[in-house]
Amino acid sequence: MTPSTPTPTILESRGVRKFFSAKEGIFGRPKTVRALDGISLSVQKGTTLGIVGESGCGKTTLGRILAALETPTEGQVLYDGREIQNLKGRELKKFRKEVQIIFQDPYASLDPRMTIFDILSEPFIIHGEWKAAETPQRLLKLASTCGIAQSHFTRYPHEFSGGQRQRVGIARALALNPKLVICDEPVSALDVSIQAQILNLLKDLQGELGLTYVFISHDFSVVRHLCDEIAVMYLGKIVEAAPADEIFSNPQHPYTEALLSAIPLTDPEKQKLRRRIILSGDIPSPLNPPPGCPFHPRCRYAENSCRENVPALKEVSQSHYASCPIRPLAKVSP
Repeated sequence: MTPSTPTPTILESRGVRKFFSAKEGIFGRPKTVRALDGISLSVQKGTTLGIVGESGCGKTTLGRILAALETPTEGQVLYDGREIQNLKGRELKKFRKEVQIIFQDPYASLDPRMTIFDILSEPFIIHGEWKAAETPQRLLKLASTCGIAQSHFTRYPHEFSGGQRQRVGIARALALNPKLVICDEPVSALDVSIQAQILNLLKDLQGELGLTYVFISHDFSVVRHLCDEIAVMYLGKIVEAAPADEIFSNPQHPYTEALLSAIPLTDPEKQKLRRRIILSGDIPSPLNPPPGCPFHPRCRYAENSCRENVPALKEVSQSHYASCPIRPLAKVSP
């Protein structure tokens, strides 16, 4: 039997930190907000990495750094083995073409003064790929793939629903045939029925075009549908990372366990019997994070050592990493 060839890594971050300066109150002294604190991860070509966590944990900041829209305070981001912070001129323009981003708000990310035709044409013009005979046909195929009718080309973003606008955002991101797409909560602002359509569209496009995704979300039920690997973030750190099936069947961090218990079940009888884990305590402020493990004020397994020591991310089983030395006493089936 021939051993399978390992999938090449297309994107990697090494010890990425991002600090912002902010004030606590109007007259407060400036403080440092550790939006990201030592993020290391890798994305294999043709797969989907899900990044999950509550609002304010640093997911979007990480996505913007991976797309070179923000510069890390410390650490490295490598794309195809090259550090993106060092890219300039033509190399940076090539990176912009190959790595695209779908933003969370499909209204704010589209220019309200441009028609849909202008929005979809802009990437070709910026990158010098506009050809009078060829590009209109590419636009028609692109629009059709993303469920946009040709009759919509003369309309403006405000004339569409949220789902239709997000389709435009997806089409714009795919216009130049990128290799990697960073999806920053692309369905969080949409109705559940529209969410399913957009997720299925992304899944179909990945199979058709061989895309690699970094999918950012706060909803475990969404990432379960799409992701091969999942990294769980809390207060600027990755607290657990593993293949998706392993995360759902064998969570090793109390925060992951609590998030999984919140996923609604389709069977009402099973939902009644389910034990929901309610996290107590307040969400810590990134302006004043707690000492020791950042999750200990809300953790039902916390011990005295958790208030003093910051746990490192360690491998608890093959390809499964967690930063909690105390394993949950009872597993919660998703």
